[in-house]
Amino acid sequence: MVNESQVEAGKEIQQRTGKTFYFATRLLPERVRHATYVLYAFFRVADEVVDAEETAPPEQQRQRLERLRAEALGDVETDDPVLSAFAELRERYGIDPDDVNVFIDAMESDIDTDHYATYEQLEDYMDGSASAVGRMMTAVMRPDDPDAALPHATALGQAFQMSNFLRDVGEDVVERDRVYLPQTSLERHGVDVEQILALEFDECVAAVMQDELRRTESLYRDGVAGIEHLPADCQFPVLLSAVLYADHHRSIRNLGYDTLSTTPELGFSRKVALLVKTAAYWAVWRDPVAVFKAVSVVPYPDDDEFDADFGPGSTRVATSRNQGRLTGWIRSLNRWGSE
Repeated sequence: MVNESQVEAGKEIQQRTGKTFYFATRLLPERVRHATYVLYAFFRVADEVVDAEETAPPEQQRQRLERLRAEALGDVETDDPVLSAFAELRERYGIDPDDVNVFIDAMESDIDTDHYATYEQLEDYMDGSASAVGRMMTAVMRPDDPDAALPHATALGQAFQMSNFLRDVGEDVVERDRVYLPQTSLERHGVDVEQILALEFDECVAAVMQDELRRTESLYRDGVAGIEHLPADCQFPVLLSAVLYADHHRSIRNLGYDTLSTTPELGFSRKVALLVKTAAYWAVWRDPVAVFKAVSVVPYPDDDEFDADFGPGSTRVATSRNQGRLTGWIRSLNRWGSE
């Protein structure tokens, strides 16, 4: 049985290292929230093997990750509270061992991979580093129809990670000597990996960032479309996570796409404003796609069609009285949460 100290240990790790995700995690029902703390702690322990400030030599990193794999899968005993708690949760919720394996494989690939030739190669990496995380989270939530939910969870996991990559381009170079922008995307705009490693920003790099933001926003649209398949008490926290992570795109655009010299951050007041704004729309509509479209910075290519579907005649839209009240709330929140 996962005990309180193991849950608290995971909570402390998430609170310290994953502030945006932690902000939304607190809104999950307790049955999912506590499990999420444990899952996140496992993810961070593995990630820190290769991304800590001072890492061991590559062979020692691989040995440590292989030990983590065996402990997480229950193949060997462990006295690590994080690993023992994760192994128990994996059995309780039927987390697919393949997702554990592809996650550890992705962490191992970080040891000797510092850039990706194509988006397809990056996507293969993200299947372990991000999509597998989304699938594990879905298993913990226990949707009625996992087959319907899982493809969207995969897309949303990739969207979150791509937003992080685009936000952290300079930081990944300085701290890890890594470039997550695909070489094919760079070359299409006359940029090479060496220019990114030299932190030389220009309009060509901006064009690369624009392309990758559009690609990532397509993943958000796909991912959010599946939130309706999650249990009712999990939908709003997952929706809020999507709104928060996607909001990094607003900051990136405000910087003129230059995240080589600056790493944008989502301030606490902005998070609170987005929380209240999302909650206000959610209280009226209870439709993940409609709320995400209204609140997030992610554009929808079929705006006219969407507005027609959710116009005044729709049963899913607010009454005129609620719309007026909502408009007043949102105007106030926009003033409060603007940066």
